[in-house]
Amino acid sequence: MLCFMPQKTLFIFCTYRWLGLIGQFRPKKLISAIKTELQSADELELPVFRDAAKHFLDKSLYSVALATQLSLSPSTSLLWSTERQGEKKVNSAKFQSFASFQSNCIGILLPDHDITLDAAWPELFMDRKGKYWEVPESISLDMSSLPSDSGLQYHFGIHKNSGHPQAFNALDGEAPSALMPGLCAKAAFSYQKSKDIWRRKETKEDLIIKTDKGSYWRPSYDVRLREPHAAISGIIGGTCAAWFGKGSKNVESQSEDNIPTTNNKRSPLSADFFGSACYTFQHGQFRKLYGDLTRVDARLDLSSLSSFAKRIFKSSSANKSLSSPRLNLIFQQQVAGPIVFRVDSKLLLDSKAGKLGPHIEDVIYSLSYSLRLLRSGKVVAWYSPKRKEGMIELRLFEF
Repeated sequence: MLCFMPQKTLFIFCTYRWLGLIGQFRPKKLISAIKTELQSADELELPVFRDAAKHFLDKSLYSVALATQLSLSPSTSLLWSTERQGEKKVNSAKFQSFASFQSNCIGILLPDHDITLDAAWPELFMDRKGKYWEVPESISLDMSSLPSDSGLQYHFGIHKNSGHPQAFNALDGEAPSALMPGLCAKAAFSYQKSKDIWRRKETKEDLIIKTDKGSYWRPSYDVRLREPHAAISGIIGGTCAAWFGKGSKNVESQSEDNIPTTNNKRSPLSADFFGSACYTFQHGQFRKLYGDLTRVDARLDLSSLSSFAKRIFKSSSANKSLSSPRLNLIFQQQVAGPIVFRVDSKLLLDSKAGKLGPHIEDVIYSLSYSLRLLRSGKVVAWYSPKRKEGMIELRLFEF
């Protein structure tokens, strides 16, 4: 799926509300249809060109979306969007309500918490292999604590799926059991700790450059990349989930075409632990025009301690996808000025198809242009060869 699609956006802003209209056009599909029409013709006569021109009226080439947001208060907002794609007869809709409780009356009982309500018909999810799944109906209510100096965070949520998930960009494979119909209550906690091996703090001399013509201010292109350092960090945490309703013990089901959607068993009650270890090295302050940024991030993830333990003891019930550690590598290099080349790679430390050693799950190449006025904003163009997917994005702040 290639996501480079021209689109036009119209925004109308008010003090507490904005309204946006987005239109999308698929030129690749149009060119392919016209090319097929012309190649199948014996002679290039006027009726052939008329038939080729009719492809411009194909509804599947177009989609339109309407989105609006209403801010009830500085910390509470409502977002509603609806989309109509030409090849589908049913509109898709999404509703989101967000509230952050810090200094208001509710914040006295729940200080530094976020509460989010999401509902979508349908909703898209992406699994570990980069495949997209469309769930007909998805509703969730979540409460999470904000990051604190202690490093402790927790999360509670209720999630409900209705209808069987359908593969969006793949013809084979089993849907994750978490996307099957049912009501689920989840809770998670994590504890994070980081330690600097060394760090060069930003000084006043770094910000103010003195020349023969005078002094001028030269901040970093990105405030998150202004200090060279080397650091290590770690995260440990746990999760628990409870499924309610019929079919919670076994999610083996069939789609409308009597094709099994998944054969995975889903326990009505589950609990597990996870952990991550990360190392970061950065050279440069990302201020100069050339050679002022080289950064490497390496993170080792273990998503399921129970599956990893079963695999060590060679249990047949171990889930290979969850029991295998994953290594995430990120390399960033300044090209010129605010332009940075970046490579994100995900490696599964397990054998595949009889081959020993780790194998690559996904690789993303990207070029970004940092916007100094936004402190940490940037325009990013990225592409994933494995998923055949790319996009151009405006990121206002990247955590």
